[in-house]
Amino acid sequence: MNPIVDIQNVTRTFGAKVALNNVSLTVEKGTVLGLVGENGSGKTTILKHVLGLLKPDQGSVSVFGLDPVTDPVPVLAQIGYLSEEDILPGWMRIHELQRYMQGFYQTWDQAYADQLVKEFNLDRTARLASLSKGQRARAGLMAALAYRPELLLLDEPSSGLDPIVRRDILGAIVRTIADEGRTVLFSSHLLGEVDRVADRVAMVKDGKIAFCESLDALKEGHLRLTAIFEASWQAPPSFLGLIAAEGQGKEWSLVFKGNIDMAQSFLKGYNAEIVEQRWASLDEIFVAYSRPTGVQG
Repeated sequence: MNPIVDIQNVTRTFGAKVALNNVSLTVEKGTVLGLVGENGSGKTTILKHVLGLLKPDQGSVSVFGLDPVTDPVPVLAQIGYLSEEDILPGWMRIHELQRYMQGFYQTWDQAYADQLVKEFNLDRTARLASLSKGQRARAGLMAALAYRPELLLLDEPSSGLDPIVRRDILGAIVRTIADEGRTVLFSSHLLGEVDRVADRVAMVKDGKIAFCESLDALKEGHLRLTAIFEASWQAPPSFLGLIAAEGQGKEWSLVFKGNIDMAQSFLKGYNAEIVEQRWASLDEIFVAYSRPTGVQG
């Protein structure tokens, strides 16, 4: 089957700044891909290419087998979008927003929209401008979900929101996945959210894809070791698979990718004792790739 989103060798610059550098990324039907990365890494630029808001300088973007720049109507008709930016018309009441959205989407499900309004504890007669940030986020999610889009595109949807609103948003995503098997592409700096709902995780760093793997493979492929060396080091010796290290003197914590036997053999050669060994958390993996110490082998 062709992927829902197929990004191949995309490069995009803004003046002298390279926002995306030869990025390739695919999102298969029925999967949830979480985009992680520091602010300015290129996550939002990727999503804007999927929406057809940007055209790549090089490479290609295909969504539902179409170019979102040249065929925006059939592409956008199948995408539900929510971002951290408040783009809802403040003068509208919630029931007016529903009627407005219904005019654009033939698949609009009014019963489902009303169900979401009830679940999110929204007042259908309230003006959007009078709602809190969290209530507006709920209203935006209602509008994005109620026409049952094939692809749900979320750009930091719960940034700056309180835990209860984040729970509502995440719960709606989970229900969308579990009940309908739809496809989700979302960016978030809240790794707990990614850990809870993502099938696959892609990290964007300096406009490049640092990794893109299934969540299980990612966790099971990275170890965090604490080693005590016989001699003191300003930085531990480099070896194949070492991603990042922190510590001082004789004791160092190492995030390592690869064959543990190789790591143990290497450290044994330096008379280092491994005092702790466990799978790295998603947060530890993210930090390791975000701020490497320059000791990669």
